[in-house]
Amino acid sequence: MNNDHLIVPKSLKQVTLWVHPEGRVLGHIYLRKHSALHAGEELPLEALNRPDPFIVFKREAPAELRFYNRKSIIRVEYPGFDKQQQRAVRPLPCLLQMMDGSLISGTIVESLHPNRARLLDYLNNPDDMFIKLHIDGNTTLVNKSYVIHVQVDSLEDNDE
Repeated sequence: MNNDHLIVPKSLKQVTLWVHPEGRVLGHIYLRKHSALHAGEELPLEALNRPDPFIVFKREAPAELRFYNRKSIIRVEYPGFDKQQQRAVRPLPCLLQMMDGSLISGTIVESLHPNRARLLDYLNNPDDMFIKLHIDGNTTLVNKSYVIHVQVDSLEDNDE
């Protein structure tokens, strides 16, 4: 019996994972060829913010397939920015203090609803486990549960 109709078409995206307690892991995550949220391929942020507890990861060295618990993934990095149409966007520069003591400085460049366009609104979205930062031409997805605090450069439009 052929079950090809049950297979969801996917592509591979090369990424670097930082996993607790394992550390840095190089490999690929699987992305759906068609996003449920927009035209085109699924974005890594969408894949990480799915409610499934595990994500499939194809490790490079040694070559193996792993299933990582999303809660153990601290951050994900990959070169470039996602190809996604952006409506009017106001960049939100910020500095993240992580539980391991590291500091991540970047800019959030997301299309946010005008009535909920503050950095705090983005951070408090209960549907998303990960947030996206742009850092020096690269994209970093950060697990919010590993963030101690977020510092903003300006209190303008970010305060209560």
